[in-house]
Amino acid sequence: MIGFIIAGLVIGALARLIKPGKQNLGLLATLLLGLVGSVIGGVIANLLGTGDIWELNVLGFIVAVVAAVLLIGVAESVSGRGKGQVRP
Repeated sequence: MIGFIIAGLVIGALARLIKPGKQNLGLLATLLLGLVGSVIGGVIANLLGTGDIWELNVLGFIVAVVAAVLLIGVAESVSGRGKGQVRP
């Protein structure tokens, strides 16, 4: 469980570093997006037959980071803080 949380933080932090621009996300949001990304990565790796959802493998890690980057973009657009928004 602790390893899952640490992996979520690492994946979320890497995703924030990869995503261009400044994200207004706190530590908890980074953790949650990283955890969701890691679950998505694990599921996709499992579907491709490269490992279990709870295992850490290269393909699952890469997919998890990509998923977390996409989730950060979704979180920004939902919160209205994306680049295309006009602020009053």
